Amino acid sequence: MVPKREQRYTILVADDSEMNRSILRSMLEESYDILEAEDGLQAVAILQQMEQEIALVLLDIVMPNMDGFGVLSAMNKYNWIDSVPVIMISAESTHDFIERAYDMGVTDYISRPFDMMVVRRRVINTIMLYAKQRRLAGMVNEQIYQREKVNNLMISILSHIVEFRNEESGLHVLHIQTMTEILLKSLMRKTDKYKLDRETINLISNASTLHDVGKIGIPTEILNKPGKFTPEEFAIMKQHSQMGADMMKGVPAQDEPLVKYAYEICRWHHERYDGRGYPDGLKGEDIPISAQVVALADVYDALTSARVYKPAHSHEKALSMILNGECGTFQPLLLECLVESSDLIQQEMSLDTALRGDLRAAENTAAELVEYEDLSTVDHTLHILEYERNKSRFFTSTVEQILFEYTQYPPLLTLSPWGARCLGLDETVVDPYGSDRVTNRPITRHLAKLLRNTTPEEPVVEYNCDTTLDGVLRPVRIISRAMWSSEEPPQYTGAIGVILERTEQEGML
Repeated sequence: MVPKREQRYTILVADDSEMNRSILRSMLEESYDILEAEDGLQAVAILQQMEQEIALVLLDIVMPNMDGFGVLSAMNKYNWIDSVPVIMISAESTHDFIERAYDMGVTDYISRPFDMMVVRRRVINTIMLYAKQRRLAGMVNEQIYQREKVNNLMISILSHIVEFRNEESGLHVLHIQTMTEILLKSLMRKTDKYKLDRETINLISNASTLHDVGKIGIPTEILNKPGKFTPEEFAIMKQHSQMGADMMKGVPAQDEPLVKYAYEICRWHHERYDGRGYPDGLKGEDIPISAQVVALADVYDALTSARVYKPAHSHEKALSMILNGECGTFQPLLLECLVESSDLIQQEMSLDTALRGDLRAAENTAAELVEYEDLSTVDHTLHILEYERNKSRFFTSTVEQILFEYTQYPPLLTLSPWGARCLGLDETVVDPYGSDRVTNRPITRHLAKLLRNTTPEEPVVEYNCDTTLDGVLRPVRIISRAMWSSEEPPQYTGAIGVILERTEQEGML
């Protein structure tokens, strides 16, 4: 086995004195790669080209063309000072010089003549401190991105549930989320009336994925009827708004904004601006903006998607029908947003589902990092972990489905509350394969093998098998996604997914 090469950090020495550079190089070159700049302009040019590779700058103050303070000004201007530490090394030891250097972001100050031990120790301490901060920042970035990816995965699972229960396309859930986000961003640019910001838009668009969760309680023969509803059937169908709202009332953490928005959307996304909607006949601004936006997105996607009772309309036809009032009345300002975002909506709806999820995760990751740039790294990490726990807890408690997460190291199976009850297991099972007490293993060894044989590019497995639900052996379909690490080569770390009961007819397919 080839031993891992120890990382060598790169130090930039900026000093107009060749002798001073030579002394510093002889002190440090055994452990570090050394770059040299004869003046401030050279130092800035090197930083511009190699900022990502430079671990430390040793900077003199008095230099021709551009002095050390000029270098610090450039590093502040281009934000290099945030990632590249600077130690000032100078014969200038007056209080004003030193104070000004610290004010401009230097990490340490060493006076000449040099003391070899002092220079080495301060260089080591500074590089190690920043290296740890970079690693921690990288972990935070990865946690935020992976959390967004898991959120998108949960939404994908919800869309599969809709597809399994309802003959509408499973893309409906993703389309509603995408269009809700587009309309809210447009609305935020037009008015501050609704106090929208990035976090609120993200919460509402995530909550929009649950807008039709109440349909789980509607009989299949009504839900998937190809023809027109009778008045009695339509009355039953309309109950899904109330059913969804009742489900949200049963969710823990009622004070969480995500739960509040999900309740509003479930109950009122079929209300109309003129008061002719249901279930409560709300009118105008009595309808929460979250429900107003989802209502418009829902109508648009219903028009542009094929259904058992109609073909899909074109984007242009759908816009014409909505603007002409053929689909109910909507807030005029929202209709303006629809028109202004028309091209973007058409473009986004045509994107590949997986690509849209990746783009959304990347955008939200970048936005969240910017939002929390003033927090300490530790506080930032704790905030992200708490947010992720709340989000996961919310999703797993909202739908009566068997959701699971399996981690390879440590071997741990985590089930949604509903799923644990159906399977007769604890919500958290340690070492599910090694424990003799676990007789009902929803993730069979065969499924585990299939998941390990996936790739990061094609991580999804759909698998039919039998498992014990409520004490009875039943046929099920498992839709699962393998989770892969971001390292090279990627490592299989576990899986997340949903277990759906199959009908007898589906079992024969």
